[in-house]
Amino acid sequence: MPDPVVDLRSDTVTRPTRAMRAAMFDAEVGDDVYGEDPTVNRLQERVAHLLGKEKGLFFPSGTMCNQVAIATHTRPGQEIICDRDCHVFNYERAGASHLGGVQLHPLDGRHGVLSAQQVCSAIRPIELHEPPTGLILLENTHNRGGGTVYPQDVIAQIAELARAAGIPMHLDGARLLNASVASGHSPAILATPFDSVYFCLSKGLGCPAGSVLAGRADFIAQATRLRKAFGGGMRQVGFLAAAGLYALDHHIDRLADDHRRARQLAVHLRALNAFDVELDAVHTNIVMVDVRADFTAAAVAAELAAHGVRVSVFGPRRLRLVTHLDIDDAGVEWTIAVCKRLYG
Repeated sequence: MPDPVVDLRSDTVTRPTRAMRAAMFDAEVGDDVYGEDPTVNRLQERVAHLLGKEKGLFFPSGTMCNQVAIATHTRPGQEIICDRDCHVFNYERAGASHLGGVQLHPLDGRHGVLSAQQVCSAIRPIELHEPPTGLILLENTHNRGGGTVYPQDVIAQIAELARAAGIPMHLDGARLLNASVASGHSPAILATPFDSVYFCLSKGLGCPAGSVLAGRADFIAQATRLRKAFGGGMRQVGFLAAAGLYALDHHIDRLADDHRRARQLAVHLRALNAFDVELDAVHTNIVMVDVRADFTAAAVAAELAAHGVRVSVFGPRRLRLVTHLDIDDAGVEWTIAVCKRLYG
């Protein structure tokens, strides 16, 4: 197989730009466990302000953000309401159960979006035999849902239920800035209904690593202790935080280009007899493609890879394509041309 021309497996495969690497090289650093890394501190303050929260906390990964948030909000024996296709339920190695001691109550949303009625029905009564609901967890944008943007009016309805029941809300906002650019709502507006929220620096923003969790000051104080317990205390990591600061200055608005390219891919792939794409679900930079007829997703992925296009297999007949910082218009055009040649 030749070296891939276009890598559409994920927006996690992006590499730091030359300018981002220069910012990393010049970063001022200190010991972050002691709270003495000035660049990390600036990033945490910047993200907290961007999300309209009191404090922020830098983490090595989004998964650790989710797991620390879960363990901070809940106590062992409680239950979390979530969507069946969410990242926490599918891709975090049951961390909520063996790290936080809580179970997940997955519901079947539409493209990852739960209705207020579904959530209301899932909130447990105060009853001897049932686990109490300790947290409501939503994901925006929704990865397995196809990069869908959660309607803000639906989130507001769920938040009203949560407040009435005294249940906290956490947002897995790994791609929250994609949702912001696509919806036109500021990150702070999207984050307002939630007690805690994080977004990844290492996906559409193009950083090599890192995520930032935000919430009230007392929540972040407890999360800081749990981050240390979970092994997430880091030392001179200002060079990673510098990448994040650079990305916030230079890589947010350009997410619209990723969304445009994903839409272009979706339209052209849907026109091929071998594929089916639900265009109404393509909101941001993710395209879910269902393989028709006599093909399997694995076979199609292998054939595309042999022609320099890499995609992810998301099921026996489902592929995922993700546009990102390292995909330009020529890459999209090449992908379309390869698909037409093989499956047109």
